Amino acid sequence: MSATDRHDTDRRTDADRYEDAVGRYFEAWNAREPEALARAVTAAWAVDGTYTDPLADVRGHEQIGAAVSAAHAAFPGCVFRLSGAVDGHHDTARFSWELVSEADGGAPVAGSDVITLDGEGRITSVLGFLDRVPGTG
Repeated sequence: MSATDRHDTDRRTDADRYEDAVGRYFEAWNAREPEALARAVTAAWAVDGTYTDPLADVRGHEQIGAAVSAAHAAFPGCVFRLSGAVDGHHDTARFSWELVSEADGGAPVAGSDVITLDGEGRITSVLGFLDRVPGTG
């Protein structure tokens, strides 16, 4: 195997790692039942993982779960969906998302997140940016 082939294999592996982490992230954000939410947060985040955006700054599974529950309470009947591709390097990935109404397909909220992963592919930190929020113009 040439150095180029090894590099391409490494890139595919990294891309899969980022895609898997983002998939678990969305599973957590879309879990509605308390038990499912707790399992999904545990699968996605490291024990002392963090989530920070303009509206929240939380640490640990319990606080992250509470932030997810608060989003569902504020936007009932909506699901989080990836918007575009996941991009990453080293232990960091970025992606955009929308909060989509299951009733009419509208997306009242959109944002971009940057995640950092540990060696096992769990999220150690999320830095979230809100690109579109209702009532902000």
